[in-house]
Amino acid sequence: MSEPLPDWPLSRALLQAVLDDRLSDRQVCALIWHRLGYEADPGGGPWRAGAATPPEWAEAFPLAPELIAERPASVRLTRSIERPHKQLLKEQLGFAGYTISELVPRRTRRATAVNWLLAWLRRRGEPLPEQGPLPPLQPPPPAPVQGHPGDPPVR
Repeated sequence: MSEPLPDWPLSRALLQAVLDDRLSDRQVCALIWHRLGYEADPGGGPWRAGAATPPEWAEAFPLAPELIAERPASVRLTRSIERPHKQLLKEQLGFAGYTISELVPRRTRRATAVNWLLAWLRRRGEPLPEQGPLPPLQPPPPAPVQGHPGDPPVR
């Protein structure tokens, strides 16, 4: 499994790598879990809701949810993006969506994750830097429906 990126700084380049399927689903989740206040288990166990986790997330998901693999978690993430921020993916990254041949639940949920991260930055009044440090990027998976090795199956 790839190393999670709990506090990796957000940048246009990093978010584009998420859209381009160059990070594992678990890495994408970790970017959000950290910002939702979930805490990594130093022993490698599951991430757990922390004191900074919003109560509605902590109650629904005491263990950090697989935001890409699990539909209920993905739906909650989508609904948590405030209306004024729903178009940030298009406005800030110029993302027009995936083509029909690329349209699979994993990729749609990745786009939602990026939009959520953009909304998180906007709520905090933080800019989106063009560049920033990047993790080692993976090639896009040969089977986008299954994802990268170690990604949980999408349900």
